[in-house]
Amino acid sequence: MTFTTVIAIVAEEHEDSAIDIAKANGAGGVTILKGRGLGLGDKSTFFGLSYERSDSVLIFVMEKTTALKVIDAVSSELELVKPGNGLIFSLPIENLAGIPQKQIRRFEENLNS
Repeated sequence: MTFTTVIAIVAEEHEDSAIDIAKANGAGGVTILKGRGLGLGDKSTFFGLSYERSDSVLIFVMEKTTALKVIDAVSSELELVKPGNGLIFSLPIENLAGIPQKQIRRFEENLNS
């Protein structure tokens, strides 16, 4: 079984939706980090105060074939092709430890279904 990391960066208000979509498409657990980012444009201001959006960085570890399904679903449902809606990508994992056998069995079940 080959594993990959899927990383989704979405607006904090879309965090729960992104997690629900990913889990519905075969993802298991998730690590959530908080962040903020700047795009290519200038910072937004409101009465001279700058506004920086809070982002959630969602890190999933999953079986490689499940990753594309998760990426497609999250990207489509959260409309990540629109500027500023977020980003999702995967990175290969070469070595891995710490995933419980229960989760491994779940990954295998998803592969067989």
